[in-house]
Amino acid sequence: MGSTLIFKGRICLKPFFHQGSFFTLNSSIFKSSHLPISTRSLCTRDPYPKPGARHTDRSSDAQGGVNKSTFTNREEDFWDGARRASLQPPDRPLSAAEWRDLKESRGNVPRFDLRMMCTLFTTAAELNIAKSLLSFVATETGTLSYELLLRYLTLCVHSGHDAEVFDVYEIMRGNFPALDTGASSLFIQSFSRTERWREAISVLDEVKKVFTPSPRHYGVIITAAMLNGYTTTAWALYDEIIEKGLTPSQETWEALFKAAGKTKQEEAMSASEHQERLLGILLYMRDNQIYPQHSLTSTIKAWFERLSGQKWTGSWTSPTPKGVCSCCGSQLESIKLTDEEYQQLKDRVMADIIQGRDVFKKTTPEELESFKAFVKKRPAFDVVVDGLNIANLNRDKNLQSEMLLAVVSELERQGLTVLVLGRKHMLWPSRSWDRNNMKLIQQKAHCFFTENISEDDPFLLYATLHSGNHCRFLSRDMMRDHKACLPDLATQRLFFKWQRGHQLVVSGFVTAGKRVRFQSIPTYDAIVQTSADSWHVPYDDTEDRSTYEVPQKWLCLTTKH
Repeated sequence: MGSTLIFKGRICLKPFFHQGSFFTLNSSIFKSSHLPISTRSLCTRDPYPKPGARHTDRSSDAQGGVNKSTFTNREEDFWDGARRASLQPPDRPLSAAEWRDLKESRGNVPRFDLRMMCTLFTTAAELNIAKSLLSFVATETGTLSYELLLRYLTLCVHSGHDAEVFDVYEIMRGNFPALDTGASSLFIQSFSRTERWREAISVLDEVKKVFTPSPRHYGVIITAAMLNGYTTTAWALYDEIIEKGLTPSQETWEALFKAAGKTKQEEAMSASEHQERLLGILLYMRDNQIYPQHSLTSTIKAWFERLSGQKWTGSWTSPTPKGVCSCCGSQLESIKLTDEEYQQLKDRVMADIIQGRDVFKKTTPEELESFKAFVKKRPAFDVVVDGLNIANLNRDKNLQSEMLLAVVSELERQGLTVLVLGRKHMLWPSRSWDRNNMKLIQQKAHCFFTENISEDDPFLLYATLHSGNHCRFLSRDMMRDHKACLPDLATQRLFFKWQRGHQLVVSGFVTAGKRVRFQSIPTYDAIVQTSADSWHVPYDDTEDRSTYEVPQKWLCLTTKH
């Protein structure tokens, strides 16, 4: 660390926050927009999207944990202050006297050293300038605070100065009984890209004592282990991710496929075992309806094609409307549920969503029974429409009833039996809900209007499933909350498959005088698929997709020649 190392013996490091024997620094600074995505992602706790998962966070620990809101406010005040201060960084390293003059010229702004270090980071200043700032602070105060070192560490990690990171690590290890999770995350990131990558595992073990590491904590170490030929270590860490109910990142999967074959002789894992593990990743994607991005898919393609003696050929393709691979001619799996699957799903939805313990937070027992009686007296529906959801497709609130009427009229024109679900306020004449439009809707479709405080999702699911496997529903709702109510992964997968095969969505804009069009529902299931001599992998780079949106691009892998 150059000149700053001469102060190592003098540093009487003072933690920003102290709790027992553990020094804690609010990691919200790493979530700031000032920081790079790579740094923030390592320091963001996993949201645990899976049902039943719990999030352990020291900042809200009931047993004497630190107060998160207080720390967050302090850090937000700090960043706001840094922006208001508008400190202009120097263009070269300064002496202690020059730093002192600069500080005085800025009116001795509070926390000058921290704000200046943040400015150096955000402006990508040279490292030697930051070093000279540390030297100045050590000269002035005889100490370097934990907070200042942490900001210097962030600068070093982001700019790739790993040798400097090693020095900071030794200083912090020598002066603190433990590291906060923010510093640990940065050390994991930096160490994992160097020959000292194994030390990142030790840091990870310490993090696990405080909270569940994110998939990216694991991912950078897995990547390092694979690049160095330690496949057994990499897969052991990968298994931890899965066991904790977390989802590995695409970068982690790419590292596992890309570095396959770089195994040290002393490793216990055979090539065939490693191959089975990689195929297991594809099955995981299938079970969890995960679509790899193009970069990862290209790596998967390259891995298959270099498998010794197996003669796999990869091609980019798109299925025909009937679900036939345009490349190898294989028939893809149907999106339609079997009678047995449909009955299983219907029973679970009725028990866990319609009759579940939370349903009466969305309706009342009387209203639900009234609706069941209503459905029983009607013929089976072909389409169930989420009326309010569809009306809101038009951002002009004066045209909501007109929007809904246009959609219902098109469904009637197709000869379909339609149920429109709405709320009672839609029957009150207003600019949004034209009386004549609502009368026409009730003439063209069966209608059921719930209380205004009720939610219509349970009614929509009940009517659609009760009507049979042919019935579809029209809504933009992604239904994720309902999937979470189901008790096991197998039923959740069935629910999503049913949703993909039954959810209608309005296509494009609805224009007055023109027919309403709906997105076509594929006849095939858009998930990873395999047979004795082929793999078919749907992929694209869409990050924020709706459940009913599926990729149109596929990778075909086959041994047919």
